[in-house]
Amino acid sequence: MHCKLTIIITIIIFIIYPTYSQQQQQQQQQQQIRTLDLETECNNRWIHIRNLPSRFNIDLLTNCSQYPLFVDNFCPFLTNHGLGPKTHNTSHSWYRTDPFMFELIFHRRMLDYPCLTSDPLLANAVYLPYYAGLDALKYLYGPEVNSSFRHGLDLFDFLQVNEPSIWDRNMGHDHFLVMARPAWDFSQPLDNDPVTWGTSFLELPEFYNLTVLLPEGRFWPWQEQAIPYPTSFHPSNLAFFDSWIQRVKRSKRSTLILFAGGGGVAATPNIRRSIRDECEKNTSDIMSGLYDKGYSKVCDIVDCSNGICQHDPVRYMRPMLQASFCLQPPGDTPTRRSTFDAILAGCIPVFFEEQSAKSQYGWHLPADQYGEFAVFIPKEEVVFKGLSILDLLMEIPRSQVRKMREKIIELIPRITYRRHACSTGLRAKKDAFDIAIDGTLQRIKSRIDQVSYQ
Repeated sequence: MHCKLTIIITIIIFIIYPTYSQQQQQQQQQQQIRTLDLETECNNRWIHIRNLPSRFNIDLLTNCSQYPLFVDNFCPFLTNHGLGPKTHNTSHSWYRTDPFMFELIFHRRMLDYPCLTSDPLLANAVYLPYYAGLDALKYLYGPEVNSSFRHGLDLFDFLQVNEPSIWDRNMGHDHFLVMARPAWDFSQPLDNDPVTWGTSFLELPEFYNLTVLLPEGRFWPWQEQAIPYPTSFHPSNLAFFDSWIQRVKRSKRSTLILFAGGGGVAATPNIRRSIRDECEKNTSDIMSGLYDKGYSKVCDIVDCSNGICQHDPVRYMRPMLQASFCLQPPGDTPTRRSTFDAILAGCIPVFFEEQSAKSQYGWHLPADQYGEFAVFIPKEEVVFKGLSILDLLMEIPRSQVRKMREKIIELIPRITYRRHACSTGLRAKKDAFDIAIDGTLQRIKSRIDQVSYQ
């Protein structure tokens, strides 16, 4: 009996052991394949994240209630790694995102980037997780307003003292960072006296070689590149993303034009005033022409004065879903977050300055394709020559409007920042972050090659 049992156990071990060895071998082979795939995928795409002291990022978040002139309290919008609180408890994709939290959002997404390396010598680019926009608050609204020329010098001093070889290897040409404010807020001349609005970060010679990603750039500095403002839509998986796309496609466009914003109430001539004036003129002749084209409303204005829309996407997204054209007049600066809200809603943007988008977002919205998804009307023609926005838009054939909307829907992935730690399926679809990284790597390579050639 004992002998039979020994034979049976020996047979079982003989059968199982090779199977276990084969499984172990298969796992090792799969791991080797994954490693090779990663090396192939990451060829010329490795990024090193500089380990900066917390005073350059995390510590700045503790000051979230110290600048009442900036906003009463931006502490609530730090949640979900900068995406802000959800619009409601059951929301899967919609957040009350504050665009000034973009540096935090981008930093969190960088931690998910598949081609990170701890060795700066192997890196094709070096990311500086510096929250420049938040650090600027003490110069813009705080006690150091008269020392704004110093903004950024502390960071440069650190880079020169802590492992200076990382910066010196390419004299900073391979470094990049993100700023959550327009370039104009960082462009005060160093010799301004008296001090005017903004800091002088982008005027510092120390950072002339740095690539900077921001929501609005100036058109002449090569190192500035505009990338989309973050909207409030951050899906976590492909099903949620596809569900939104289907909603955009099904939405009935009963309004011809929509303007979501403030201003336009002053007596002086300006494009926002012209828009408001024209929206108030709903004559019977105009209405009959609209009915023939399937519209029941000429113009809708969503009043966003005093920032009431900034953290409430429901207020403007629903009207945008019902409109064919969304007007994007410049405000304090040429660009608007509303441009990307409109694209997200499938609403065709109407621009009045080329600097509002065409000369800004070339990586995400190709300039040679603007006629396929946007309308351009020079603001001077409207304000000073009486050109009717309504008449011009009504002349566009319905078939062309339909094609433009189809093109807009194709662009939605390119201007969406998906949620961090999202599903594998959604990661396969390039979003605004992915395109920004692609562009940054290409620009840095081109710049280094150019400098090396010289």
